[in-house]
Amino acid sequence: MTYRPLPAADYRWNDYQLIPIRYEDRESIRAWRNAQLPVLRQAAPLTAEQQEAYFQRVVLPLFEQERPGQLLFSLLHAGQLIAYGGLVHISWPDLRAEVSFLVDPVRAADAATYRQDFLAHLRLLGRVAFEGLKFNRLFTETYDIRPAHVAILEEAGFRLEGRLRQHVQLAPGTFADSLMHGQLAADYATAFGSAF
Repeated sequence: MTYRPLPAADYRWNDYQLIPIRYEDRESIRAWRNAQLPVLRQAAPLTAEQQEAYFQRVVLPLFEQERPGQLLFSLLHAGQLIAYGGLVHISWPDLRAEVSFLVDPVRAADAATYRQDFLAHLRLLGRVAFEGLKFNRLFTETYDIRPAHVAILEEAGFRLEGRLRQHVQLAPGTFADSLMHGQLAADYATAFGSAF
């Protein structure tokens, strides 16, 4: 399956492959989300029933829409699912979207592997957004408790555009700032040497 607005259904770089999200990956994704709640905008663990309902009600219909509100992808390394993410909160009139990314917690625990996986995701997702869809802008929101994640974003050409002070409550009485980063097509081309 592929999304209607995409010119291609398969994006590759080295041993990485970005493909439209697969139904078969839903349980792995659910487990990863539940294991990493502190870095997500998700209040409680997901049940298998909730995940199934979400795929049926939200994810699968995206494939039939001319301009879906999100484009979700499975990221494979050497043919194995390692992460998922995509373009969310898409504004088609403004040619922009927010980047999402979540990797297997085992891979996230190793800083070098996480860096490599996240950079591959950003490289491939940028090809989808800037080359395939001709978008103008990508943006992210990251809690300031993730300095390594922020450093990778900036390495990939995202620029810090703002800080929302004490924007999220991680635990009673414990707040984190949200860091807003943006990337324009020219920033992507500079970071990854892509001409389009």
